[in-house]
Amino acid sequence: MTSSAALPATVADNEHIDAVGSPLEADHTRPPSTHLYSRFCAFLSKASLMLAVVGLIALILCVQFQVVGRYIFNDTPTWAEALALQLVLYITALGVAVGVRDAGHIGLESLVSLLPDAWRLRLEILIHGFVVLFGAIMAKSGWLWTTIKWSDIKPMLGVPVGADYLALVVAG
Repeated sequence: MTSSAALPATVADNEHIDAVGSPLEADHTRPPSTHLYSRFCAFLSKASLMLAVVGLIALILCVQFQVVGRYIFNDTPTWAEALALQLVLYITALGVAVGVRDAGHIGLESLVSLLPDAWRLRLEILIHGFVVLFGAIMAKSGWLWTTIKWSDIKPMLGVPVGADYLALVVAG
């Protein structure tokens, strides 16, 4: 064990030390921000991820209930499959939204990193613009389909068919 007094003066307090005693780079994936919009987006991302986890647990329970009903009691609950499909839509939408915010989506960073700094910045701005445009189109189209299909009711669940398309609005 090395005490903090024995560390060289060049090692900052927030840096980590590896087994040989040399400083490791700090994890700079997403620095904390004090901007209100950034904090709101971080809260929204965390809430979406937590909702997706709760939805995933509900999906697992729903499918288990369906399997037990079918193979043990020989009586398949009719609502279980419809609810499982509904949950898949929302889990996917929430997960994709969080993945895009955290830059976990598919990208070609290796090609962009080869460009000169000026071109790389322009291309990154263009890419972010396309992501915003796609999200806006997805939200607008999802809202359009939600309003069109809201009066139709799913017979197995008793919820509007438009609830399927509401997931697109959430993810957009």
